[in-house]
Amino acid sequence: MANTDTPFGLKPVRYMSGAPYTGAVNAYSTAAGDGTAIFIGDPVIISGTAQTIDGVIYQDVDQAATGDVIVGVVVGVDPTLGSGVGGRDATVHRAASTQRILYVADDPNLLFEIQEVSGGTALTANDIGLNANFVVAAGNATTGKSGVELNNATEATTNTLDLQIVGFQNRIDNEIGEHAKWLVRINRHQRANQVAGI
Repeated sequence: MANTDTPFGLKPVRYMSGAPYTGAVNAYSTAAGDGTAIFIGDPVIISGTAQTIDGVIYQDVDQAATGDVIVGVVVGVDPTLGSGVGGRDATVHRAASTQRILYVADDPNLLFEIQEVSGGTALTANDIGLNANFVVAAGNATTGKSGVELNNATEATTNTLDLQIVGFQNRIDNEIGEHAKWLVRINRHQRANQVAGI
């Protein structure tokens, strides 16, 4: 059975200790001047600026690119007062050029599920332990989900690659091959040391 092509970015699953992910996040902000949309599952970086929103100071984040040092992954977007349903902004992602509060899973010990890209040479079980980059693709404005996927052309022991492949998502709807779902940790994390793959 072929894997379904349903990119969703990085989805927190559990901690390296084996404990389940229970939804712990920290709040960050995005500046209205940032013209890049941010989706649920997008990795983000510290932008070096901060904002005060309703009397609370938040550190700003931007969407991460391949090679950036990542602080975490967006798992939620705070709705804003506006003209949407019930006076709320109706977007489920952070639209470009809007000031928003983002909820980010930023613990360096988190493990994430991610989909492998289309094409190329599919990863195999022997690639577990190697590092690899992610590929940034446009998110889905309807679902709010990220288009970020695992790049199957970059796996290596190099310690400067974005992610470390720590396992395969063993379940009935997933098999080795195109669009496979893998378990990874952030290798280039703002709050941890990057390491070489094995």
